[in-house]
Amino acid sequence: MACFINKIAIHLPENILTNDQLSSLFPEWKSDSILEKIGIRQRHFVSDNETALDLAVNAGGKVLTGFDRNLIDFVILCTQSPDYYLPTSACIIQDKLSLRTNIGAFDFNLGCSGFIYGLAVSKGLIQINLAKNVLLILSETYTKHIHPKDKSNRSIFGDGAAAIIISQCDKEKIFDFELGTDGKGKDNLIVPNGGLRNKYNLQEEDYKDENNNLRNNNCIYMNGPEIFDFTIDRIPSLIDKTLEKNNTTLDKIDYVIFHQANKYMLDYLRKRLNIPQEKFYQNMEETGNTVSATIPIALNDCLEKGIIKKGDKILLAGFGVGYSWGATIIKI
Repeated sequence: MACFINKIAIHLPENILTNDQLSSLFPEWKSDSILEKIGIRQRHFVSDNETALDLAVNAGGKVLTGFDRNLIDFVILCTQSPDYYLPTSACIIQDKLSLRTNIGAFDFNLGCSGFIYGLAVSKGLIQINLAKNVLLILSETYTKHIHPKDKSNRSIFGDGAAAIIISQCDKEKIFDFELGTDGKGKDNLIVPNGGLRNKYNLQEEDYKDENNNLRNNNCIYMNGPEIFDFTIDRIPSLIDKTLEKNNTTLDKIDYVIFHQANKYMLDYLRKRLNIPQEKFYQNMEETGNTVSATIPIALNDCLEKGIIKKGDKILLAGFGVGYSWGATIIKI
């Protein structure tokens, strides 16, 4: 029961926050400096009444254009900004996309490694013959978690969604996975309030964090240096183990796409791993860090631009909040 990535489509909200607009809000944060340090020129963001479910439905509708909806056997949604605690958004997506009712559907809460985990689960469903076509959607609205005066996180994160159809085929094109988890890092990228342990607090007081960003416990907190240290500690071995598990070497890989975290981190990893620049893709400049959607958005970009072609082998790796990480190799 082999499988492959059959189709990809993306959806980005219409609203755009540019570096010039950020600089006008935070005069000490110059537009050119943002681009130079982070590698982002602009990022998309949802309106107040627009949600991750809305983005997911739009992306799903696009990927299903020209595809028989009756062939979808399973819907999986990855998001860390769900519309409701319950019901699961994937059930609502089934209805809104007019899919069959005798299919499976569920959400999972995972961030920057979400696409890799979603591919792994989709492959598993196909291998056990529970599905022949899986609709995997990654949809994030992190901007709803960010304090309006948190210049660091507002510079990095954008909203967006990607939808992928993973289908059964004769010869495997999604190869072996390497996955990892370390919950000790949970406090370094977290929204402390809003769940059932610490409920959303309307009286929560603002404070400045160690990087002088204004925030409160209802909003996202990211310890950038700790996230960077985690990444450079874990990801080189992740790549080595993924190549080893798939009995291949980096020189036999045609292209490499990592989670689009920020330019500084990706440049560091590329050099550390000795990945040739012409094999290594970065596309966060126009979209920012869209969390679980970054890898499929970048993959879609590469396909549309003809950067990667049929027969190419692509190394994919996601890493971040959790801590959670994962990698695999696919063939186009």
